[in-house]
Amino acid sequence: MDDRSFIEWDKDDLDSLRIMKVDVLALGMLTCIRKAFDLIHAYSRGTRPKYTLASVPKERAYVYEMLQRADAIGVFQVESRAQMNMLPRLRPEKFYDLVVEVAIVRPGPIQGGMVHPYLKRRKLQRDNPGMIFDYPKPGPAHRQDELKDVLHKTLGIPLFQEQAMKLAIVAAKFSADEANGLRRAMATFRHVGTIGTFERKFIDRMVERGYDQDFAESCFEQIKGFGSYGFPESHAASFALLVYVSAWIKRRFPAAFAAALLNSQPMGFYAPAEIVRCARENGKVTVLAPDAAFSDWDCTLERDQKGKVCLRLGFRQIDGLREEDAHTITQERGYGYRGFADFVRRTALSRRALVALAEADAFRAFGFDRREGLWAVRRLPDDDPLPLFAHEGNRGGAAPELGVESIAPLPVMPLSEHVLADYQTTRLSLKGYPTQFLRTGFDAEGIVACAALKDMEDGDPVRCAGVVLVRQCPGNGTTVFITLSDETGVCNVVIWERTFRQFRKEAMGSRLLLAEGKVQKSPEGVIHLMADRLTDRSADLRLLTGATTPKPAAAKAGHPRNVRILPPSRDFH
Repeated sequence: MDDRSFIEWDKDDLDSLRIMKVDVLALGMLTCIRKAFDLIHAYSRGTRPKYTLASVPKERAYVYEMLQRADAIGVFQVESRAQMNMLPRLRPEKFYDLVVEVAIVRPGPIQGGMVHPYLKRRKLQRDNPGMIFDYPKPGPAHRQDELKDVLHKTLGIPLFQEQAMKLAIVAAKFSADEANGLRRAMATFRHVGTIGTFERKFIDRMVERGYDQDFAESCFEQIKGFGSYGFPESHAASFALLVYVSAWIKRRFPAAFAAALLNSQPMGFYAPAEIVRCARENGKVTVLAPDAAFSDWDCTLERDQKGKVCLRLGFRQIDGLREEDAHTITQERGYGYRGFADFVRRTALSRRALVALAEADAFRAFGFDRREGLWAVRRLPDDDPLPLFAHEGNRGGAAPELGVESIAPLPVMPLSEHVLADYQTTRLSLKGYPTQFLRTGFDAEGIVACAALKDMEDGDPVRCAGVVLVRQCPGNGTTVFITLSDETGVCNVVIWERTFRQFRKEAMGSRLLLAEGKVQKSPEGVIHLMADRLTDRSADLRLLTGATTPKPAAAKAGHPRNVRILPPSRDFH
């Protein structure tokens, strides 16, 4: 950057020198939102000005209704399993609820025991509108409502670092220097045990001022939770703005939101396949496959004959296709290609690029399915043909030396093989889902679909199998969360530490996983499968290729794509 100097400083040295420190976060969601705004503006036909973070309509009820259903895939900060499980319980109705949502699913509030008391009070307030909570009071010699100003916005439960500091100042009468020392002890990523040095002072001073001993101790336990990781309120509010804006875009412009997410990858918890699936099922978006005649490098929006906006997948989804080749296709396209031969001649792409397009089934506009496209490409002369076969650089069915050939009809490619090939080349499929072709066998084994769990009762035994989307092992690693997916939806699997140690290989290495255990269903409708047994069923995916047995074949040398049946999950440890 011109006329700028960058100097690295330790943040504690900045604090000692009293130099102001401002955190600037390079968030992928900011890029995604910008791209979404650009797409919305481009396809609005001039009917609306370009949106900015400041001009997005505020406090729209339909945004909060969507979040209350935990329809949050792709939404900033609230798309993790923990956050999506919290949304139906917290039921955000206004912006400050999102501030709380961002802050409450953190190690600090969880380890400090703040989550359940807060949710309990929210439910009481929801069931009894206008309810006012009592706050613990000091002795008669002191102001009786001194904690109300500190805790009233969070229903008497400290959730933010600022509240912890105010508690120390107001209730325990810490000086400014002592409160600053407490703040530094709570500093993120530096939990080295120093917060304990303030414990006796904090509790004794509160008791001296007339507060109950148990209340004083519980307050400090909550404060100690921030030593692991807790949010300042200002930080949570900044994040909550991006939560609302991204949720608003998802609800109002689902096609643009999905396109922006895909064009901003890699980011977030979910792979492109799940982003596209969510757009189709929840946003009712028509998604069109990558096509040599229509796609750009990025995912774009198109209008169908009825004027409805559709999402066209871009060439970026095709493994092995270079961005330079995609730009060549778009630059040479003009008013369109007259056919496959015209496309090959005008683009002069390498055989490698043409094979990548054919394998991704991207020649449909030219009348070729995947097999026919591959056959047409393999009939072309080599990139560097021998002089005897070279003819003025002609390619693609326009080369006279190939002669006129009548192509015998090729066998129809089974749908299961199409779906598998789609996943191997574009990491998603619009034609189907891998597990739908295994459903008959699963039914015979008593393995239910993910969607069936919502009709089961709490405590029911269950066997459920699906493709592994996400693995999470937060905090101290005592629990592992796995999200499975099949043709009907998703299943959230919880694995306790003892079970994880027993089935670690299956939990960490499976692409298709069978989980057995019991259904856990909360009053708010949050459903988990509490697993006590895991089985790796990845070998079943070979049945999609026409194999008669799921047993793995002997390893053979070949293209890595032929080894990878499905793309890997997204794992967070």
